[in-house]
Formats: sequence, C-alpha cells, structure tokens
Amino acid sequence: MIDRGRGSAIVLIPGIQGRWEWMTPAVRALSQQHRVLSFSLDEVDGSAPPARAFDTWVEEIDRELDRAGERRATVAGVSFGGLIAVCYAARRPDRVSALVLISTPAPRWRWDHPSARSVRHPRLSMPAFFVRAAGRLLPELQALDPGWGPRARFLTQHLGRVVRFPASPTRMAARVHAWDATDITALCRCVSAPTLVVTGEPALDRVVPVDATLEYVSLIHGARHVVLQGTGHLGVISRPRRLAEVVDGFLDEHAEQAG
Repeated sequence: MIDRGRGSAIVLIPGIQGRWEWMTPAVRALSQQHRVLSFSLDEVDGSAPPARAFDTWVEEIDRELDRAGERRATVAGVSFGGLIAVCYAARRPDRVSALVLISTPAPRWRWDHPSARSVRHPRLSMPAFFVRAAGRLLPELQALDPGWGPRARFLTQHLGRVVRFPASPTRMAARVHAWDATDITALCRCVSAPTLVVTGEPALDRVVPVDATLEYVSLIHGARHVVLQGTGHLGVISRPRRLAEVVDGFLDEHAEQAG
C-alpha cells in the first residue's frame, strides 16, 4: 500500500496494467489536498480465478482502508480501475463517500480485434500491443505544452516508469477475463455515492472512446461529466494538476451540500 498526503482519503485504483507507479503524477497532485491510498493489482490478483477477481479487489480495498484507519473514502478508478471502483461502490456503499471514474470503459465495451488477439495470446502479442499503444500516445503527446522540451520530459518520465515497473501481459489478460465474468452494468444500478465521470477530449482518447465512458452518466443516478481539455486517455499523467482541481471542486461541492 502507498499512503501519501493528508486530508480526506482517496483510494486511487490503477488501470489494466495494474501498477500504481504509472499514476505517480496523479498521486502527487491529489496528495496536495488529500490522503491518497493506492496499491498495485499485481499484489492481490495473482491466484484469483476470473469469477473471484473483483471480490478479491474489493476485499483488498477494505484492507487498505482498515490499515489506514479510514472508515470512508472517495474511490477513484483509472480506466480499467474504474470497473473495480464501481464494484466497490456498489458493494460497500457505507464506505464510499464519492466515486470518480477516469476514462473508464463502458461495462460491456470490448477491445478492438487486434487487442482481442492479445488477450488470447498475451505474451506473443505484447510487442504489437506496445506498438499500437505508442501510436495512440502520439496525439496526446502533440497536445502537450508547445515545444519538444516538455514533450521529451513527459515521454522520458513515462517510459521510465513503464520500464522500471513493467506490466504482466498474462495478468492483464486475466483481468479482461475477470471483466467478462462480472456484470458491471447491474452493479452500476446499485451505486448511490455522488459520481464524477472524467474523460479527455474525444479526438485525443484513442484507447477508450469517450462515448463508451459516457454510458456511466446514464447508468449511475446523478452522475456528472467533466472533460479534461488537452488530453485524451492519459490525463492522470499528462494533466495531473488539472485532474486534481476537478476532483477537489467536485468533492468540495458535495461536502458543502452534505453540510
């Protein structure tokens, strides 16, 4: 478990690659005003069968909150991590003060054909997966601050995290199988926490179509949508300060209403 900052607690759940380290810029930005708790999915899902994987993640979030001495927290999920966040909010409503879904794929949205092949043959398909990922990253890289200096720094830092904390292709594939075995749509209808849906710009998110993420606005009662300008799928690392401002504003508004 990582535990950074002070203030109201936020549990930040990583994406399909499973490593919290890939979200380091968002952890730093959010921890300026909040106590950020996170963990790597690899630490808890190694032996769970697909039908039990989401139960295992829910139990791990319980443990993280208990260790931190926190009764309730905002639960925020990045991409695939948003599916876990929905599951937790549906099953533990008494422990979730707010739900934040960041570029999360729709409950029944599925990968394109090449990505489907990578789920069937994860190790063999990993080189092609990373080539496609690089191509999807290019538009977001070009949308960063003008000049190759900031872009080079961003790319160097991100690739450094990827190399230092590598993703497991077999575990990524297992997470997709767990998704197939879980009815996320039904869970959405059980969410009662105030919910914020965050996306990037439609033209820049080449990983999860923004229209797919927007399904949560209709599936979860009262959910609101905010667009992070100048980014697509990678807002947690390309626009972390802006993401923190959006989350802070949402939480402050609901705290005032509750007060």
